[in-house]
Amino acid sequence: MEQSTISDGSDDEFPPEMRLEASNYRLVEAGIVTIPDMETLQECVAYENTHQNRTQSLRRLQWKAEELCESEE
Repeated sequence: MEQSTISDGSDDEFPPEMRLEASNYRLVEAGIVTIPDMETLQECVAYENTHQNRTQSLRRLQWKAEELCESEE
């Protein structure tokens, strides 16, 4: 019998469309909050600019970028 493993987030498998495409904005916010690194964040910003270009989502992504930069210091 195989044991299930719990992901620690280091093998993030959520592409930007899964994080940013939701009918409920709370799910979009949750997708943004769980962005683990700057590379993923940049992919999400590019996706948002190309597909939705929502000011509110871009603002949240900016705040997440600031948070990630602060945690790297």
